[in-house]
Amino acid sequence: MTQQEHREAIVVGAGPVGMVAALALRHEGMKATILEAEEEGRFRPGSRAIYIHKATLKLIEEVSPGLGFKLAENGVIWPVKRTTYRGKDVYVRHYPAPTPGEIPAFTSLAQVEIEKYMYQACLDAGVEFVWDTQVTDVQTTKEHVRLKTASGTDWIAPYVIGADGSRSAVRKGVGIELEGPRANDTFLVVDIKEDAANPMPLERTFHYEHPAMDGRNVLLVPFKGGWRVDLQLLEGDDPKEFGSEEGLKAWLRKVMNPKYAERVTWVSTYQFYQVVAESFTDESRRVLLVGEAAHLFAPFGARGLNSGVPDAIISVRGVAKAMKAANEADRRKAVELAAEERLMASRYNRDAAGTALEHIQGNSPYMNLKRELAASLTPLIPKLGRWLDEGPYGPKQGHPMVSTKY
Repeated sequence: MTQQEHREAIVVGAGPVGMVAALALRHEGMKATILEAEEEGRFRPGSRAIYIHKATLKLIEEVSPGLGFKLAENGVIWPVKRTTYRGKDVYVRHYPAPTPGEIPAFTSLAQVEIEKYMYQACLDAGVEFVWDTQVTDVQTTKEHVRLKTASGTDWIAPYVIGADGSRSAVRKGVGIELEGPRANDTFLVVDIKEDAANPMPLERTFHYEHPAMDGRNVLLVPFKGGWRVDLQLLEGDDPKEFGSEEGLKAWLRKVMNPKYAERVTWVSTYQFYQVVAESFTDESRRVLLVGEAAHLFAPFGARGLNSGVPDAIISVRGVAKAMKAANEADRRKAVELAAEERLMASRYNRDAAGTALEHIQGNSPYMNLKRELAASLTPLIPKLGRWLDEGPYGPKQGHPMVSTKY
């Protein structure tokens, strides 16, 4: 006989978005169980999501008081951001020091550190973690969701939040497809350990057509304890060559102090998906998709984690309303409204990230001319420098019809 486990609400996936969903459930007074396919203490390589916006920190603080401030305090906040064009500054902005007792404009720390603080907050809140539990199938009815797992146990709950990433078993189990293109551009992302004894100045710097890199774009972003370096490869470049040990050392010495070429801790080559789920909920309105289970964006503007957090919180608010609904129609409507809001926001974010990608690609003669003209006129029209600075990140404002920024 199949073993059955019944829970009030289940989150699938113990990444940062899944843990925020669990914290939001606890904030709403519900019990929360997280099922994670990997083992406890799993190795999580690379810095991955490193940038948390102020709006996201505030949302996290709402569902887990103290956690937003803890993330801010344990990350870094760079005081300067700089944008150059062919080696010349076109925009430099200096930020004032954060006001004590207030959520800062952002914080930057590796995702493994973000997860560490979230995990402890979950334990403190009484979230149940079930590790090494791979979901293999999802069955929904009008009353509940049944999650079949590789271990043979069925997990049953009235509502399930699918936060299990780009290969989401929950999304596939309820038959929801991803829609959208994949970018052709190839990028190399490199993590570098900071030299604590003699660190570089804390500056986020974007180089349009770095003069030492034969016109390739380069982004340098500091995070707690290290640096993220993104290199945009050109058509015809061999990613394996640029990502090899010798290749890395050769080009890193051209864009940073040469000592950092010996301090590489992680390297990854990737192309970006620009996809959004066709729906964020199933036909029974018992499952909600959040984070990368629901969408994959180019990372410009840091729209991945920063959209996953409001996905999780808005979805849980929908579940909370559904649980209190007086009838089936109102129950379904509560879930639908939450799912529709985040679907609308995700489509907006996909378009915004696509605009940013178009801005920096370098394969549009029209855009290349606009950038070159803007760079040449910046000394006379400073706002053009700001346009160049903001271009790689897409529009800052969120969709006007959603309740959260991202």
